[in-house]
Amino acid sequence: MARRKATVRTRPTRASVSGHIAAVGDEAQRKDCKALIAMMRKVTGHTPRMWGPSIVGFGSYHYRYDSGREGDMCVTGFAVRRNELVVYLIAEGSDQEALLARLGKHRMTKSCLYLRRLSDVDVDVLGRLVANSIAEVRRRYG
Repeated sequence: MARRKATVRTRPTRASVSGHIAAVGDEAQRKDCKALIAMMRKVTGHTPRMWGPSIVGFGSYHYRYDSGREGDMCVTGFAVRRNELVVYLIAEGSDQEALLARLGKHRMTKSCLYLRRLSDVDVDVLGRLVANSIAEVRRRYG
């Protein structure tokens, strides 16, 4: 029986970033999104673009895993969830761990940094985490 190839849902779209942010129901989250866009635009040098229906992404890279799975993804980005913001980054390595310890109130999974509000964290530290993550993505994938 042949295996079906998984469909990649997270890819760049033509959806409006500003329209997506304007549709966020919570005013404080909209303000945080605008601040994240400004910071990520400065750190990446890229214009934001919607990836799938909910990720505001910056830049792109092509990945290929040892399993053979490959695709394209934004270098960094964020999404708004019901009660929190999710920042997509790589936080491996001692430098990243030290920055996470200084960041403020957050929780981290493999590549998702969860924040309730930007006011809960040190935004300069967040910018450094994002910049270090971008450098790691480029080191791994070119």
